Amino acid sequence: MKGKRAILLVSFGSSYKETREKTLEPIGAQVREAYPQYPVYRAWTSRIIRKKMLERDGEDIPDVAQALEQMRADGISEVTVQPTILLKAIEYEGILTDLKAQREFFTTIRVGEPLLSSVSDGERIVRILAENLPLGEQDCLVLVGHGTEHPANAIYGSLNRSLRDKGISNIHIGTIEAAPTCEDVLEEVRRSGSRRIVLTPLLMVAGEHAHNDLDGADADSWKSRFLAAGFEVDCVVKGLGEYPGVRQIVLEHLKKAVSGSDGEGSFTEICR
Repeated sequence: MKGKRAILLVSFGSSYKETREKTLEPIGAQVREAYPQYPVYRAWTSRIIRKKMLERDGEDIPDVAQALEQMRADGISEVTVQPTILLKAIEYEGILTDLKAQREFFTTIRVGEPLLSSVSDGERIVRILAENLPLGEQDCLVLVGHGTEHPANAIYGSLNRSLRDKGISNIHIGTIEAAPTCEDVLEEVRRSGSRRIVLTPLLMVAGEHAHNDLDGADADSWKSRFLAAGFEVDCVVKGLGEYPGVRQIVLEHLKKAVSGSDGEGSFTEICR
């Protein structure tokens, strides 16, 4: 068994087929193209979405523990895990817990960094979005992440501060469930003097949050709240995984974990 290696892609998951076909599936295809010598497995962390997919579509998608059990059965001994989630927060810690629970069965388990693990990665993502979205000189770009009670949520504020330090005043980052809040971002945009806002998710897939919390018709959606405040709003419902440049960041993180030789902090080692 020793030496047989594989890659495990771990996502939160999405029940929206259209966005999966534009985000998670292209990531998987690019990983297979980049590493044809390794089998590529997948796992989703969301129990609710996995249950929905099974009941609605008859598709039984494994969680991390189940994927590892299948890899063991297939004779895999060396595992490289690449999350497609954004932060080193609750979901990421859950992935590590599942991996540690089965580390005795593998000779090597390495985990690549999530997408938004550093301010520098965040700045790259912001540049990619700004280059691909229709922004006029007087427009603001508002990027909305999920947000979390985990300390990793601080990356959003750090990224905002970094943009201001670089003199970028027309891009604002908020979160749905944490800080910066919609009101925080609204206040910043009011001070900017802009009248038109391009609103888009800072999420890997454009699923429930993007369609309802951002672009929903309800009065409490971000789009409705900005419209009520007197702004012109163009909501671009497009997941980060749809941008080739963002997918490239995921591949770069995976490459560091696969090689295992790019310096401390570039991946997490569960066992070796």
